[in-house]
Amino acid sequence: MALVKEKKKELIGQFKEHEKDTGSASVQIALLTERINSLSGHFKAHKKDHHSRRGLLKMVSTRRRLLEYLKKSDENEYHAIIKKLDLRK
Repeated sequence: MALVKEKKKELIGQFKEHEKDTGSASVQIALLTERINSLSGHFKAHKKDHHSRRGLLKMVSTRRRLLEYLKKSDENEYHAIIKKLDLRK
């Protein structure tokens, strides 16, 4: 399930580090979080959709690896992202 262009632009604008930033770890984490949240709603209606569930698990692990990278490289940014996206802790 792809994100709507406007929503994607809004997320990139909110988390970008400089003017042309579209691929930094914080932007990727925000986009993955939005896709994960939308898929979670999909699974409430379609409990037996195991193929999409595999994709969801792949996205969750990618986000987890990006969060680990961000924690190692810039701990302040890591805590800011966790707080903004309301992920944990």
